[in-house]
Amino acid sequence: MIRRTWIPKSGGGQRGLGIPDVIDRIVQQAVHRVLSRHYERTFHGSSHGFRPERSCHSAIAEAKGYVAEGLSTVVSVDLSKFFDRVNHQRLLARLSQRVGDGRVLKLIHRMLKAKVVMPDGTRVSSDEGTPQGGPLSPLLSNIVLDELDWELERRGLRFVRYADDFMIFTRTSEAARRVFESVERYLTRKLKLVVNRQKSHVCSTDGVEFLGFLFVGYGGQIRVSAKNTRKFKDRVREITRRNRGVSMTHRYQELRRYFQGWVGYFQLVPIKSFFSELDKWVRRRIRSCYWKQWRRPRTRIVNLRKLGVGKDEAVTHGISSKGPWVMSASQAVHQALSVDYLSARGLASLLEIWTKLAAKKRTA
Repeated sequence: MIRRTWIPKSGGGQRGLGIPDVIDRIVQQAVHRVLSRHYERTFHGSSHGFRPERSCHSAIAEAKGYVAEGLSTVVSVDLSKFFDRVNHQRLLARLSQRVGDGRVLKLIHRMLKAKVVMPDGTRVSSDEGTPQGGPLSPLLSNIVLDELDWELERRGLRFVRYADDFMIFTRTSEAARRVFESVERYLTRKLKLVVNRQKSHVCSTDGVEFLGFLFVGYGGQIRVSAKNTRKFKDRVREITRRNRGVSMTHRYQELRRYFQGWVGYFQLVPIKSFFSELDKWVRRRIRSCYWKQWRRPRTRIVNLRKLGVGKDEAVTHGISSKGPWVMSASQAVHQALSVDYLSARGLASLLEIWTKLAAKKRTA
């Protein structure tokens, strides 16, 4: 049995997940172990998603190499609802070429055809797709798109693929347009998939986004995309919302966990000042939380005095009617809630995390 649940997509809309029950998950994991031994060693080297010793980082590294070689135009292809539109007949036919045990094929067929329980309790049949959420789905998606990988290899094209997200690199826009048209025909007619033309495009590598990274210039330089920077700030705003009613210690713990994961993903960005500027913005958010918590003028004056601010300056700041965000940028609040003070209380630093990861990478 598979239960359907919905999660928001970063670009808007919702993504449907199919969550199997415990027994089905165990069975899927067992099938995954069997199939991966047959398929993993034959997957294309430019496929990076859901594979051992490969990741988004290895995909970005390969893409950077192609850009540095002078392949300055890219075909970015978006597959519309890929996981929901995998053709069962084609997938099973491809599996039968390598899997000789009919019992395994029958089991996979039953998994693909399992009824889906919708949020309202109704059950619907599954005629196509391999729902995300189970252990087997990522491997099946790679088996489906491995056919595309080797077709691109046969045509002599340079490409990078992570799951259903892939880019093809060419030297000229004319060549890229020809590649796009031919690849779209192959995906539609051969693999029975749907290309989202609104999100697929031919463009320069300067300014193209891939897996959350933004390519800048033609030397393979990367940055964090504007969308992901906004998502970072939105999450920090949520954690540091001044009326949440949680302790500062709790906020610090939440921020540290989030920073570790976020910097761990974007550690490839080699711009020290980028992380430093985000740190400054985070500290201002935290200072405004303290100012809001102090609340009364008397409390603010007492706390500023305790933290080393002169009497006159503490009084003028304490009785100010300006809001927490404005006051968080004032010299007195900076002096009282200094970088060292906030660090000692538990505020993590993006720059420090990035520096440690960079040092570990150099010594690895």
